[in-house]
Amino acid sequence: MNRRLFPGLTCLALVFFVVAPILIVRAPYEQEMGLVQKIFYFHFPAWMGMFLAVMILGISSVIFLFRQQPAADRLAVAAAELAIVFGLMGLITGPLWAVKSWGVWWTWDARTTMASILELILVAYLLLRTYGGPGSDKLAAGLGIFAMANVPFLYVSTTIWRTIHPPTSVVPTLPVEFGLPLWWSVTGFIVLCLALLTARGRLEEQRAALDRVHLALEDY
Repeated sequence: MNRRLFPGLTCLALVFFVVAPILIVRAPYEQEMGLVQKIFYFHFPAWMGMFLAVMILGISSVIFLFRQQPAADRLAVAAAELAIVFGLMGLITGPLWAVKSWGVWWTWDARTTMASILELILVAYLLLRTYGGPGSDKLAAGLGIFAMANVPFLYVSTTIWRTIHPPTSVVPTLPVEFGLPLWWSVTGFIVLCLALLTARGRLEEQRAALDRVHLALEDY
């Protein structure tokens, strides 16, 4: 991980998150949900951050399995942790929005169920890496690829199955007054995800270097 990326990405993310509340406050209220609808400006971007982290996890896992590159494995671990954090943000903000929109905190429709399963897969990945013992890195890599394979189905689930979630076609067709704060927030979450990934990847590199020092000292 290039340590020079973190300060630049952090400053850029700070700009996005300082401006985002201004755009969100100025955005008009949705006719039916009113103020509660503005949770969407955090809910949807959080899922986009999760999707990015999961895709990085899956691609890094493929590289690690076929090329045996330790750096790819370290990047996968960092991405899995971030995917869990952003996914948890989505799972928390979702019910806050749902109780006003649908009248219930939670409903086991296709998207919410698949989102919960994906979060559990990511948790299982970290548990396997932590307690799986020798060879768990390769098993976990397979689990990371499986998590990545779930992302497209999760995204199009509202189109394939009957669900009370809005279809994916709604977001690209939003009016400018709704779309501008949404895509600004999405970009901010993506930049934040990359900044945290850079920092967490650097930490994983240092941990691996420390492990090599410990192994070298044990030989004496």
